[in-house]
Amino acid sequence: MKNLFKSIALVAVLAISSFNQTQACTGLRLVAEDGGVIFGRTLEWSAFDINTRVGVVPRGYKFTGLTPDGKKGMEYTAKYGFVGLDFLDHDLYIDGMNEAGLTTAFFYHLGHAVYNTYEPANASNTISAQELNNYMLSKFATISEVKEGLKDLTVVGVIEEKLGFELPLHWMITDKSGESIVLEYREGELKIFENPLGIVTNAPEYDWHMTNLRNYIGLSENAHAAKVINGVTFKPTGAGSGMLGLPGDNTPASRFVRLAAWGQTVRPTETANETSYELFRILDNFNLPLGPDGGEGASGENEDGQMRSSTLWTSGWNSADMTLTFHTQHNRRLRMIDLNKINFGKGKEIKHITVDETKEEDIKELKL
Repeated sequence: MKNLFKSIALVAVLAISSFNQTQACTGLRLVAEDGGVIFGRTLEWSAFDINTRVGVVPRGYKFTGLTPDGKKGMEYTAKYGFVGLDFLDHDLYIDGMNEAGLTTAFFYHLGHAVYNTYEPANASNTISAQELNNYMLSKFATISEVKEGLKDLTVVGVIEEKLGFELPLHWMITDKSGESIVLEYREGELKIFENPLGIVTNAPEYDWHMTNLRNYIGLSENAHAAKVINGVTFKPTGAGSGMLGLPGDNTPASRFVRLAAWGQTVRPTETANETSYELFRILDNFNLPLGPDGGEGASGENEDGQMRSSTLWTSGWNSADMTLTFHTQHNRRLRMIDLNKINFGKGKEIKHITVDETKEEDIKELKL
């Protein structure tokens, strides 16, 4: 696979050939004691930098959906302005939050995503899976609106032109109240799952993950008590015995279990702003290295000399304070965008901000 990045076509070959590698994005919702909600996720892609930008989409922006045969899909106008994180320099958003405080994010669902059947006569009611975040952020304010609004929408698989394949996806959506759901398309039908724990990873199906949690009900935030057996006292050898048996590998199933355990044992936090510390503390445990089994798009060698991690960025969407906070593989310093300071009714075009002004760590020297 030498010189793979000499052409877009060969980049697509790499992405397709790596389909059987680990899929490893991780999403978490936390709720503060005052009801403030924060949602965050890690984004993994191991083959090359997807050049994510922050996009600011104004109220009234007009979208046109994509279809498999190139016909115009659904035309719709943004009722709500929103901020999102895109990929490969075009306006398809991996995750985002709108001015009503609704957050949406997509995650890889390889081997399980089967979208609606495409009917050319129904093109005007059709969008591609990679556009669904755009649609939901543009149209809805609450989970109930999402559930109702997706009933008659046709979502189809369309080859992503900059990757060369259809994206196999499922979604986690959270509103300002903290209510959360997971959307999956299976065998051509939309499935909606309540998400009381506020967590998501990747394959297999969401309900399988929830059933699998039954295997770990013995996990606890409390240390195991000493036991006396035949006169011999056995005590834990150190802190952390309550989580003994917590799976430590990077498979989606194991990450789901760890998220459930850590998300339910966070320290009490009064506000969403304080809760963001817990969010990033937890998600930083899910960062993945480069390597043949590092993350989506992984291959036997690192083809992009600028890559430092399979985890390209970690985001935190605070729907109480209406802020986006994130750090990247290149710069661990947290950066923030305040949605309260954006006039979503001004302008007709999408504005973009690069996530990394320079691809290097922002280090502050302390003077002695």
